[in-house]
Amino acid sequence: MHEYSIVQSLLEQCEQHAKANDASKVTKVVVKIGVLSGVEVDLLQTAFDTFKEKTVCDKAEFIINHQKVVILCNECNEKTTLEKNEFLCPKCNSGDLKVIDGEDMYLMSLELE
Repeated sequence: MHEYSIVQSLLEQCEQHAKANDASKVTKVVVKIGVLSGVEVDLLQTAFDTFKEKTVCDKAEFIINHQKVVILCNECNEKTTLEKNEFLCPKCNSGDLKVIDGEDMYLMSLELE
């Protein structure tokens, strides 16, 4: 389960940000996870809840924002958020697309004390 290694890296980032800002704890962690990222959200939540103990994130709230797939059509230059995983431009029906969001996971913000 790569969610455990993701959480380990996330907690390390939280520790670094807390230290850099002279904070003793993190009260909120907000991440954005794309639907094409390959991250299992439930496993990530469980891993965070398990591994945050005895870290600066011990009492932190973990908020996961889901990012739908955003495409840019190379034919008509239309930018669209896909509601389904149907990779066709809704304007011109082209399959010549570039995914511009929804494939990654990002640490969006931290609240520190």
